[in-house]
Amino acid sequence: MGEKVDAEGHDLADRERYRRKLYDCLEGLHRLLVEKRFDRPKNLMGLEIELNLAGADGLPRMLNSQVLEKIASGDFQTELAQCNLEVNITPHRLSGHVLDQLAEELRTGLGYAERKAREAAARIVMIGILPTLGAEDLTVASLSANDRYALLNDQMRAARGEDFAIDIQGVEHLVARSPSIAPEAACTSVQLHLQVTPGRFAAVWNAAQAIAAVQIAVGANSPFLFGRELWRESRPPAFQQATDTRAPELQAQGVRPRTWFGERWVASAYELFEENLRFFPPLLPLCGPQDPLRVLDEGGVPDLAELVLHNGTIYRWNRPVYAVADGVPHLRVENRVLPAGPTVADVIANTAFYYGLVRALAEQPRPVWSRLPFSAADANFDAACRHGIDATLRWPRPGRAGGIAEVPAVRLVQQELLPLAAAGLDAWGVEAADRDRYLGIIEARCARRVNGASWQAAAFHQARRQGLARDAALAAITRRYSELMHTGEPVHTWPLDGAVVPRQRRPAAEGSVS
Repeated sequence: MGEKVDAEGHDLADRERYRRKLYDCLEGLHRLLVEKRFDRPKNLMGLEIELNLAGADGLPRMLNSQVLEKIASGDFQTELAQCNLEVNITPHRLSGHVLDQLAEELRTGLGYAERKAREAAARIVMIGILPTLGAEDLTVASLSANDRYALLNDQMRAARGEDFAIDIQGVEHLVARSPSIAPEAACTSVQLHLQVTPGRFAAVWNAAQAIAAVQIAVGANSPFLFGRELWRESRPPAFQQATDTRAPELQAQGVRPRTWFGERWVASAYELFEENLRFFPPLLPLCGPQDPLRVLDEGGVPDLAELVLHNGTIYRWNRPVYAVADGVPHLRVENRVLPAGPTVADVIANTAFYYGLVRALAEQPRPVWSRLPFSAADANFDAACRHGIDATLRWPRPGRAGGIAEVPAVRLVQQELLPLAAAGLDAWGVEAADRDRYLGIIEARCARRVNGASWQAAAFHQARRQGLARDAALAAITRRYSELMHTGEPVHTWPLDGAVVPRQRRPAAEGSVS
């Protein structure tokens, strides 16, 4: 999303030309698939993490340009708001000690970024939503200095025609309005990429969709938004509403939102790209110089720039990706389900669980998506976002009897999915010691029923019981979270003692969101 663009105005002719080029790109993709031009299997994975900047007081800091200047590394980039950064890890082959290698690279990179951030009076916080963020912190003035963000904001505002509305009923009720897409920046995630062949794409994407709810249940880390305790993973509803270009009348007509779980299992990657063109109007009508069909006619590989750009403005939780590396096209499944954090160990545990489980499910002779209605997978995702590790999910019964059962997420993970994830990591060739170390973190979260969201909520209520006002309690748990995050110990081991400032401190006034 951080790619720079020219934010000049665009007229109707630009949009018509862009739409024509989009369909040329789609035809180009079809030809590449038919001609079997895609890269052979390489078992490559990639990892991106969005981060928050906060001060020693736990409050957000709009300093990403200063921090990035000090970091001076291409691995770190801007994100939507000035309180955000993104770190990209070089693609790795899924085998051997890849999990420990990823963990070491993340620890080194984040440790360096933290030292540089401190020079700018900021801290790196790896968390789904920073608890201390207020609606007043995320305005158009807080967007990062990037032409694409400004253009995207202008186009989404124009498409909606009125303020963006956030209305989430959870433990508490949040109602907020924004004239910009800036509230989207509250949501920071981990994005897991897996390069796949066209023949395996559908199985991997369907498997990723089937387990999205389980990923959220064990990995939830975003219980607060704008000072209110909402869902255990509040990112999905917040992101959907902050990017919703539909006026209420279009919502009532059933027009699909741009942040979307989907509505069916698929048989090919092409179906998803085609749906993106059929259902969603273009937002950024920026045409590149290539004629994709001419490039193909001349024996070359087109970049499909317009299709790639359009695809990047449709926020599926599992997104298809087309890219060209070293002159060869490839496909990836980009998993966008997980919140950032809490620690490097937790991130790598979530990563191991995902890649192992996707491999195992994609290779089942009777795949889970042939036995689970897509509507159940969608409902599971909603239930996991609402209840986190305490969610109950619908899942196919084992054995020949078939049918769908309701099962607590922790029991499903412990009894069925962890063994599958272990088998999947074995199939990738991951070292057994690394497999056991990181899947053991998932197992321990389930045994203790603790993840980042449950820890944050428990720490907040403890702070309130000890007399802190709402804003003071949110700041206190953010500071304590940051301290524990930097110890590197996984969240299920975190204590609650010491999560708040001393009792004798005078509470601040209550915060409010309207």
